[in-house]
Amino acid sequence: MITITEFVKTRRKQLKLTQEEFALKAGVALTVVRKIEQGKENLSLSKVNQVLKMFGHVLGPVIEK
Repeated sequence: MITITEFVKTRRKQLKLTQEEFALKAGVALTVVRKIEQGKENLSLSKVNQVLKMFGHVLGPVIEK
């Protein structure tokens, strides 16, 4: 399974956006994008979902194997 960190970073680069450009388009602070891409664990769920919505995704419960 791909991590949120890998997902966001890869998809942002596919769009050829800098972190700053992506943050502006997502409507979040640059620090939010940086924290996600650095794999920080203490993040606001609403901010993570705001970023993921740029790709048509949101966080939700999944079964852990």
